[in-house]
Amino acid sequence: MKHHLLKAFMLSTAVFAVAGATVLPAQAEAVYNRGNDTDPTTLDHHKTSTVAEANLMRDLYEGLVVQNNKAEVVPGVAESWDISDDGLVYTFKLRDNAKWSNGDPVKASDFVFAYQRIQNPATAAPYANMLYPILNAEEINKGTKQAEELGAKAIDDHTLEITLNAPTPYFLELLTHQTGHPLHQVSVEKNGDQFTRPGNMVTNGAYMLESFTPNDKITMRKNPHFHAADDVKIDVVNFIPFEDRATCLRRFEAKEVLSCSDLDNQQMDYMKQNLGDQVHVVPYLGVYYLPVKVKKEKLSDPRVRQAISMAIDRDFLATEIWRGSMLPAFSFVPPGIGNYGENAVLPYAEDDILDREDAAKALLAEAGVAEGALSVELRYNTSENNKNTMTAIGDMLKNVGISSTIVEMEGTGYFDYMKQDGDFDITRAGWIGDYSDPQNFLFLFESQNLGFNYPRWANADYDALMQKAAKTIDLTERAGILKEAETLLLKELPIIPILYYSSGSLVSEKLKGWEDNVMNVHGTRWMSIEQ
Repeated sequence: MKHHLLKAFMLSTAVFAVAGATVLPAQAEAVYNRGNDTDPTTLDHHKTSTVAEANLMRDLYEGLVVQNNKAEVVPGVAESWDISDDGLVYTFKLRDNAKWSNGDPVKASDFVFAYQRIQNPATAAPYANMLYPILNAEEINKGTKQAEELGAKAIDDHTLEITLNAPTPYFLELLTHQTGHPLHQVSVEKNGDQFTRPGNMVTNGAYMLESFTPNDKITMRKNPHFHAADDVKIDVVNFIPFEDRATCLRRFEAKEVLSCSDLDNQQMDYMKQNLGDQVHVVPYLGVYYLPVKVKKEKLSDPRVRQAISMAIDRDFLATEIWRGSMLPAFSFVPPGIGNYGENAVLPYAEDDILDREDAAKALLAEAGVAEGALSVELRYNTSENNKNTMTAIGDMLKNVGISSTIVEMEGTGYFDYMKQDGDFDITRAGWIGDYSDPQNFLFLFESQNLGFNYPRWANADYDALMQKAAKTIDLTERAGILKEAETLLLKELPIIPILYYSSGSLVSEKLKGWEDNVMNVHGTRWMSIEQ
């Protein structure tokens, strides 16, 4: 009996030894815990509007073209394209190995379906006008033409033809935006408004949605069907919302996250001293501004709005509140943008703040506003930086006899509140360029742009100038028309520009492939983690 037991033990040991010699230990997954500004209000990319949402869409979907880690436009689903001599027709050849996360091939018709859906008035897409350069897109969105009349046609499964209303010099860059992404028609039609739920969502990007726990994290896993999956080095990315930037800093120092999408500027000196090159502050194509609800009687007079603008000490905000991570802004379109030239600026940009305060008091008196008679509500979305900014502005307004109250709102509902014509006086907003062209800033305040025209300002002359610019082929002439539109915007001032953005991020030394760029785009597919 003992002999048989010993023999069996020796045999099993030998088998284990042989097996152990041939099986390698499983390699640990590369997991990227990534700080994001806030939770998304939606994962339906036709209804997204914030930078935080764009960060998610960049990993989940791939458009015809994409931005690489230097923000350069490179092939995405389209491996090549041709442009007609008149600049009106783009013909894209889709790569044969582009697939959805369920293994289905990505077809030209997936783009046509998505482009028709975003223009469908029932979709109520706030960014529908991004694709207005496509023939008949605006008319379809406004209900005067049918979806089938859109200038986007699937010639065959791998050939997409897009016809434009007029030559659009920024069209390829525009297509890197999430509005240019395709949709998996079968899953969208099957699941309706539930198509973005984990288990339902079918995507074609480097990652696919695994789970979404509000106020905790959104987990994405590498898409094995992605055409460049072999080049994707990070297996799992967890997007973690941090409305409190200081909390992300603490988690970063504890090595619990590898990057933070924004900085707590109160701790800028501390971060630079203790984290060195892991602190990234980079010029950014964006503006931080204050929408003013112009239909309110107390704010309806442009002289009142100009007085409020004059009283704001932008230099103090940039240096003391934002610790040098922002620049004073006296125009809405940021300087250095493409296809423009010299900006229109507020006429008091170079005036001393004390002189501006005196001029503001005179304007208020001229408008019939007695000192101490005007009180405004200053509203902002949760963030220490925003809170400190609005508190400082409230103090500045006291200097010209305007009192104020400060109101904070959670980030997830804040932008919907503004889009839906919320009952505010003055709010905080920011706009980051989707492409380097002044149209991408000035189109916000066209009277029909209810998704982003938070002040609900309507000016027929402004609309006419924007429409004229859209039909002007000569870039120099077009730039002059757009400057005329910005000059009118700054005269009426339904929005008050106060700061130009820089992007601020914390980036671990272990995170490789993060390249600073003016668009602040950082797709996870381009990165790796050094173990």
